[in-house]
Amino acid sequence: MTDQSSEQTGADYAFGGLHHVQLAIPPGGEDQCRAFWGEVLGMTELEKPPVLAARGGCWFRGGGLEVHLGVEKDFAPARKAHPGILVESLRGLAKRLEEGGHEVTWDDNFPGHDRFYAFDKFGNRLEFLEPQAAS
Repeated sequence: MTDQSSEQTGADYAFGGLHHVQLAIPPGGEDQCRAFWGEVLGMTELEKPPVLAARGGCWFRGGGLEVHLGVEKDFAPARKAHPGILVESLRGLAKRLEEGGHEVTWDDNFPGHDRFYAFDKFGNRLEFLEPQAAS
């Protein structure tokens, strides 16, 4: 797959990047999110706009990644859907997750990348990956 600019496709728009990923959490799950996304992963919690803060949930940012965790009344984690998060020092992150009590499952089925899967406290599947060094 190639990345085509709006000039190549003839479109009058262009995608500029991904602003955030939204994951669902159960009502009252904000403190567990803070423990995982803030303490274990080391991301910074963002202040939600007041109109959105009333809905519950919380937002985090780390590097170029922003994750919005939104309350869903009848929450159930997605079975297949997940964000694929690029990481520098993937093994360092795996160690941090394991030390925080989170299992990581390595997967070598994505050519050119090292990757593993982990889950947050609510069962949301997360993929962390790092491009392999050119040989």
